[in-house]
Amino acid sequence: MKRADFSAIANWISPNSQVLDLGCGDGSFLEYLQTQKTVQAYGVEIDDARVLACVQKGLNVIQQNLEGGLALFGDASFDTVVLSQTLQTIHQTEKILREVVRVGKESIISFPNFGHWSHRLAVGLGHMPVSKSLPYQWYNTPNVRVLTVADFENLASNLGLKIIDQCILHEGRVVTLMPNLFGSLALFRIRRA
Repeated sequence: MKRADFSAIANWISPNSQVLDLGCGDGSFLEYLQTQKTVQAYGVEIDDARVLACVQKGLNVIQQNLEGGLALFGDASFDTVVLSQTLQTIHQTEKILREVVRVGKESIISFPNFGHWSHRLAVGLGHMPVSKSLPYQWYNTPNVRVLTVADFENLASNLGLKIIDQCILHEGRVVTLMPNLFGSLALFRIRRA
C-alpha cells in the first residue's frame, strides 16, 4: 500500500536525477519512484529483512546504520536525499541533518507531526498518542524523538538550513490552515543556506 507522503515527495524530485533514500525500509518508496519518474535511485537501510526485500525487488541498497554518518558519500553526490519518516528515529538528529544536506543538493525530510491536535489531546488526557501517523504504543515505538512542524522550522534555522518548500498533510490531503495543529505529517524540502 502506498503511503500518503510518496506522491508529495515524488513531486519534488526531478526526472533523470540521482536520489538517495535514507532509511528506505523495504524499498517501497524507491520502487514507487522508479515507476513514477526516471531516476537513478539508491537506498540505505540497517534492517536485514528490509535490505533483503530491497534486493529481491532489484533495488540498489546499502546496509548501513545512519547514526554513523554518511562518509561513504561525497558532497553533493545526489540531486536529492530523502529522509522519509525516519528523522524521529534518529538519536543524532543534528548530525544526520548536516550530513543529509552535505550529500544532497536538495533534501526532503518527512516526519509525523507530534503537534497535531489529536496528539496534544491524548497527552492532555494522560496518554501517549496512538494514531495512523503514530501507530505504536509508547513501549514499542521506534521513535526516539518527538517533534512538531514549528520545532523542525526552528532546528533548520539554527543549523543554517534553507527551507525551500513545505507540505503538511493529514490523511493524504494538504493542510494550509494552522498546519502545526491540523497536519499529522510534515514534509520539508531543504538545502544548505
